Amino acid sequence: MQRTGRLELTWVGKYEEKVIEPRILLEDNEKSYGDPTSENMLIHGDNLIALQSLQQDFAGRVKCIYIDPPYNTGSAFEYYDDGLEHSEWLQMMAPRLRLLRNLLSDDGSIWIQIDDEEQAYLKVMCDEIFGRQNFVNMISVNMKNIAGASGGGEDRRLKKNCEYILIYAKNYDLLDTFRAAYDYEEISELVTRYKEEGISWKYTSVFLDEGEKQYIASTVDGDGNEIKIFEHKNYILKSIGQVAKDESITEKEVYYRYAGRIIRTTMPQSSIRPRVMKKLQEMDYSNDLISIEYVPKTGKNKGTVYTQYYKGDKYNLFAWLSDVLEEKDGVYYKKTMQGTYWDCTAGTKNLTKEGKVEFPNGKKPESLIERILSMTTTEGELVLDSFLGSGTTAAVAQKMNRKWIGIELGEHAYSHCKIRLDRVISGEDTGGISKDINWKGGGGYHFYELAPSLLVKNDKLPIYQINPEYDFDMICEAICKIEGFKYKPKDVFHGYSSEKRYIHVTMEFVNAAYITALSAHLAEGESLLIYGTKVQSDMVLPDNIEVKKIPKDLLEKCVFESEVR
Repeated sequence: MQRTGRLELTWVGKYEEKVIEPRILLEDNEKSYGDPTSENMLIHGDNLIALQSLQQDFAGRVKCIYIDPPYNTGSAFEYYDDGLEHSEWLQMMAPRLRLLRNLLSDDGSIWIQIDDEEQAYLKVMCDEIFGRQNFVNMISVNMKNIAGASGGGEDRRLKKNCEYILIYAKNYDLLDTFRAAYDYEEISELVTRYKEEGISWKYTSVFLDEGEKQYIASTVDGDGNEIKIFEHKNYILKSIGQVAKDESITEKEVYYRYAGRIIRTTMPQSSIRPRVMKKLQEMDYSNDLISIEYVPKTGKNKGTVYTQYYKGDKYNLFAWLSDVLEEKDGVYYKKTMQGTYWDCTAGTKNLTKEGKVEFPNGKKPESLIERILSMTTTEGELVLDSFLGSGTTAAVAQKMNRKWIGIELGEHAYSHCKIRLDRVISGEDTGGISKDINWKGGGGYHFYELAPSLLVKNDKLPIYQINPEYDFDMICEAICKIEGFKYKPKDVFHGYSSEKRYIHVTMEFVNAAYITALSAHLAEGESLLIYGTKVQSDMVLPDNIEVKKIPKDLLEKCVFESEVR
């Protein structure tokens, strides 16, 4: 095993990875569904091969990748090896993660959900593949409520109810700020819940009238800019309960009627407050309520005159409920910045019914995927899931008008992913997030099978030959993909890698006369790569022409017919 002289995770087989053949994708028109102009892709086949096949066309194009790989607990469905020795699991994941990184856009991110069985190993491996500097967060996701006192088969360990999502950027410096990174709860329901759970609710006062305001002094901020100080007399500040009683309305109505006047007092972490306190102490001045006017240098009020209120001898700041409220269709919601603990138990209550496909282990709620895609993507941007499972990521991406690529092996591509996505597109899927976003159906996708290997071993001789399932067009496309050329037949050429670099594939005998005939199609400054099954030896070639032989030179490019996991 090689030694690199730096901190890294090692495992058996780490340095034995080989380049896997990037196979062509064959569309099954009978399984493709909906709008034929759609760019969405559902791919059936091994995701390692599929990811390799996507490199040419999609490298650097995927905005968000979400994967939910086998947790290596032995509980996944039948098509995944989900009870591997640790080295085998790491060897399975590492090449896939490298390919996924290549597919990410420079401002994109990957979200990997895992439990505690392999989380630590995965983190170290991702630090190496993506760069530790590109680690963003690790989210703890509460996936189920724990009830009862039994051990539930967990032996001496605590019951598992949390999973983890590792987030990495392709380039942290270019990563967009996560959008919609808030939790929302209707204000009166929030207050009720706080009371029921014994949580202290601080926004309990209504600042009805600032009273008589009078200028008393000025001080300066750190840059010498003026801070004006005012006193307030005969102001009106009442509790929410008192306002409800005075106006014969419910407390809920108070919240809605006075949403912009409800406050709490807090101890601010600011350089402004100490300057104001110092000035008033120098003046030996005291008053129950003062306000200041100044121009903030940072924050949402940057560059505008802003008013703050301080109350009492400790100069507690007025914090406004309206600063954390958001109004939607006449309803007020308290928005709270999301942290790294997400409670998804509400989304798992009817999880078995989502998508109307049976998936006993590993199914994720649509609300979780919606949260991730809302934070990381906008309409039209590309999302990828290479462990598609029951099809949740693709279903949510479809409903949110994102482009998507989903990869799934085994029969689940047909029995789960396709069936579910067809229902989404037809509008029959009314579960998950459908109601919340008013999903009515629409869109489509193309269904692809991975082509078999281009080269196969001869039945009788220890040599490789072209797969008899391939016709000539498939051979040309496959060789173009392996060599990194765009497959686009035109005249005698079968593809190009640049405006002046072309490729030609032939089953005929390539000799000097054949090359001379092809050369006539090249303009000045253009070059040509020729692949042939029969090639004359010892030819003197022009500087702008290169000849390679099938299968010899293809075998040097990648591994064919390899068993991959």
